Amino acid sequence: MQRIRAAIVLVFLALTLVAPAQTQVKRQPAPVMGAAGADWLTRPERIEEEEPDRMLASLDIRKGSTVADVGAGVGYHSWRIAEMVGPTGKVIAEDIQPEMLRMLKQNIDQRKLQNVDIVLGTTTDPRLPENAVDMVLMVDVYHEFADPVSMMTKIRNALKPDGRVVLVEFRKEDPKVPILLLHKMTTQEVRAELEPLGFKFQKVMDFLPWQHIIIFTAGK
Repeated sequence: MQRIRAAIVLVFLALTLVAPAQTQVKRQPAPVMGAAGADWLTRPERIEEEEPDRMLASLDIRKGSTVADVGAGVGYHSWRIAEMVGPTGKVIAEDIQPEMLRMLKQNIDQRKLQNVDIVLGTTTDPRLPENAVDMVLMVDVYHEFADPVSMMTKIRNALKPDGRVVLVEFRKEDPKVPILLLHKMTTQEVRAELEPLGFKFQKVMDFLPWQHIIIFTAGK
């Protein structure tokens, strides 16, 4: 009986040591860009450096779909997606900074877009509706998550069974990309963090000047 008890204790200890390693992220998150840096998000050079329209065109965003722009900032991608999904579709523009969302609302109002919902999220919950989103897009955002496990768990819950999550991150594999290392991620790093949470890797696209586009499905 003592041997059985000892074996049970060893199995329990093994599980408690292994399980956290599957979900905990040891990578240091980058600091979140504050509203004071909002001008950088709309800099003219961004068109050449990041090719946002070409990036979005590659994602097969369909009319009538619901797309969440998580970490939307001032809405640089949100207003583009709003045109792509059309009046029967919807964009959920989420950010954790009220001042960013204030500027985002101004940009949306100036363009007279009626299909954008603005959502104030938190560092652990983007506050997206469950099982309602066709695609979640995060451009230069995921590496800033203070609690990526909580955020991505909530994001997976928000996706429809066939929903996709798209991360656009600066390529850490390429030393020529002129971005601080803390703001870069490799494809393998992203996969190592998302796949244990149930996401299924689909593909990576590397045609952008500095970034790669890493696509997963919800895996439900």
